[in-house]
Amino acid sequence: MLRRATGVLTKWARYNSTKPSALTEPEFSASVIHGRSLYPPLQHPPTHRVPVALIHLRAHHPLHLDLFAHFAEHAAAALAIPASRPIHLPTQRSLWTVLRGPFVHKKSQENFERRVHKRAIKAWDADPEVVDRWVKYLVRHTIPGVGIRVTRWQHAPVGVGREMMQSAVGSLRQDTDAQRVKALADKIVQQELLAEKNAASVAQS
Repeated sequence: MLRRATGVLTKWARYNSTKPSALTEPEFSASVIHGRSLYPPLQHPPTHRVPVALIHLRAHHPLHLDLFAHFAEHAAAALAIPASRPIHLPTQRSLWTVLRGPFVHKKSQENFERRVHKRAIKAWDADPEVVDRWVKYLVRHTIPGVGIRVTRWQHAPVGVGREMMQSAVGSLRQDTDAQRVKALADKIVQQELLAEKNAASVAQS
């Protein structure tokens, strides 16, 4: 048993080492290590630090929250998503004071407290399809009592501002042309009505 645990630790040290002899991502994903989930996940370093998603976790039970955050980290490592460690956000605390009873115990009060623990995981430099697969996997395997809120950023291609300006100018030009055509049509209608009126007056005389 000790030899097996020592072997696991040795392999894990090889995976987390920064030497050139460390295993690559395909080799790491294809390897079988018993108890891998008990250790910290492999962190992929971000290349450009462009944020793509923010996973916001909430729960009343901190143990369930930390367990699911650890699971989300391992899922991100398996999909080669550069993600941060779980960030501990301030705990939301709510207090209530109620009466024990409306008649005999109306002077006795009882206090209740509710705490909402929060964690956040940020991801960078990942393809939108990979991030979508990661989010769907987390939602499918959510622990009961843990809430998930996902914030994603969609990055527009280069030159999107110029395209928006051109489309706006084109719509303005179309509106100007439409107004010009409408004014010309109204002028033609007025001339036709005036001609009919003159013709009717000549016929009557």
